[in-house]
Amino acid sequence: MFLQLLNKEFKLELRRKSVFSGLILYLSSTVFIYYLSFNLQQNLISPFLWSSLFWITLLFTSVNTVAKSFIGEKKGEQIYYYSIANPAAIILSKILYNFLLCLLLAFTGFILFIVYFSNPIQDVPLFALTTSLTCLGFASSLTVLSAIASKANNSNILMAVLSFPIIIGILLNAIRITKNCVDGLDRSVSVDELLTLVAINLLVAATSYLLFPYIWRS
Repeated sequence: MFLQLLNKEFKLELRRKSVFSGLILYLSSTVFIYYLSFNLQQNLISPFLWSSLFWITLLFTSVNTVAKSFIGEKKGEQIYYYSIANPAAIILSKILYNFLLCLLLAFTGFILFIVYFSNPIQDVPLFALTTSLTCLGFASSLTVLSAIASKANNSNILMAVLSFPIIIGILLNAIRITKNCVDGLDRSVSVDELLTLVAINLLVAATSYLLFPYIWRS
């Protein structure tokens, strides 16, 4: 059932190509605006500012991407899924799908930042690992928050409010590790931040797995 649900997510995304195209357009436009802004100032962008802009851009893109996980579904669809599928399979399939989508957007954003600015990252493998862990954290936390927000009115506003305390911890650790990658420091310096990201991912994933059946049935 898990693979069928995951396949369903991909098929739905292919049917609504305008949504994904809109996200790519949003990402490209944002990076292009950055380029125009700093180009007027003789392209004065420091490596730390590069990493901050990259993660903030990825954050807002991910929120717009994952928010539609449950908010965009009708109640009839949820009742139908409730009758044929296991809650654990549903939440895990959505988390995995959102993770892959966030990873694709992060890779696209990284390419755009290199094209318009430069590549200050000296430790690319560590940066790739950090990006993967961050995307997994975004996908895990925002997916379950989307399920909670879908049960209330003004769900988009509630989604933004609920996501801030969790996302800010993930984002700060990602920025710290990226700064270490830019400075070319030894990987041992980033161990604490990496372990924190892994711990947050495990905690959020376990919480989502345990609480989603109760959220879904409410």
